[in-house]
Amino acid sequence: MTTLCTILFTLLLLFVCCSARRTYLFPGIGHKSPKQPLQTSRPFNLAHRGSNGEFPEETAAAYRRSIKEGADFIETDILSSKDGVLVCHHDVILDITTDIAEHKEFAGRQRAYDVQGFNITGFFIVDFTWKELQTLRAKQRFSFRDQQYNGKFPIITFDEYISIALDASRAVGIYPEIKDPVFINEHVKWPNGKRFEDVFVDTLKKYGYRGSYLSKHWLKQPCFIQSFAPSSLVYISSKTDLPKIFLIGHTAWQTEDTKQTFLEVTSDAYFNYIKKYVVGIGPGKDTVVPAVNNHLQAPTDLVVRAHAHSLQVHPYTFRNEYQYIHFEFHQDPYIEFDFWINKMGVDGLFTDFTGSLHDFQEWTSPLSPGNGERP
Repeated sequence: MTTLCTILFTLLLLFVCCSARRTYLFPGIGHKSPKQPLQTSRPFNLAHRGSNGEFPEETAAAYRRSIKEGADFIETDILSSKDGVLVCHHDVILDITTDIAEHKEFAGRQRAYDVQGFNITGFFIVDFTWKELQTLRAKQRFSFRDQQYNGKFPIITFDEYISIALDASRAVGIYPEIKDPVFINEHVKWPNGKRFEDVFVDTLKKYGYRGSYLSKHWLKQPCFIQSFAPSSLVYISSKTDLPKIFLIGHTAWQTEDTKQTFLEVTSDAYFNYIKKYVVGIGPGKDTVVPAVNNHLQAPTDLVVRAHAHSLQVHPYTFRNEYQYIHFEFHQDPYIEFDFWINKMGVDGLFTDFTGSLHDFQEWTSPLSPGNGERP
């Protein structure tokens, strides 16, 4: 009897193991039926560094969670290791969002570099090989967010990030940023005279990303390329027809490459120039609607003027915490979403809390089968 039970248990175990679904697939494997298309009938839900209100930013866990919660696009920042591997990481230093301080083997690796006019001391990503970066683990940027996942997830590559989007059961767009290109090109050298932007575009081409905005191919593999550096966007315009977004910082700040203030590059004259290369802008929220002492001021005409130049507007960053929601919204992110979508008329929102934005849009403008393309 004991032998018979053992045999039956073994057969059951084999059946369960063989029939279990993989939790992660490589690109192009496992999704043979047509994917649910990208929605284009309402503003895009842009997962800012993934669902980083819940998981450490730019990790596979944050991106997968944001897809599950309904993100239209998953956004990332692309930097490079010392040996030229493109990785997903926001800061040029590793100090804030990794556990590098716990790695005694790297104790002597701090450096001081000039980054966009600021002298910064820290552990710079460009001073570490990809093999060394793989030993680090991510941690939550903000102390008031959930800390239980600190130390559990590694840094991922640009390729891994793309794979996560491609393996989704529906069409999920990617939204990578050419991050700090002046700094990266100064400290990392690639073979054959290539520069950061070349390697960035080559990676997208390797996975089949191409096509102008709303083209048939683009809708299958949606992608926006973003950068605060206008010269990078102009440079790649002859290398890819993928739509590009020019990021806009505080009006007093300067672009890292052309050294123009962001006030200058939001003029009508500059929009006339840059719209030949980009389909939209990504401004900070307070650049569009200023705030003083956490109170909203009169909106600028930035959205209206951008739309007059046929440029989309994707503002950043929407966060659920009270520190980031102005008093007029009564600590309610849904009231804030309503203001930006229905009053300001933006075309997409970068949010740390993808699920909240998705719920708001489902309740106020639910998708239906065959939703039409946005004009």
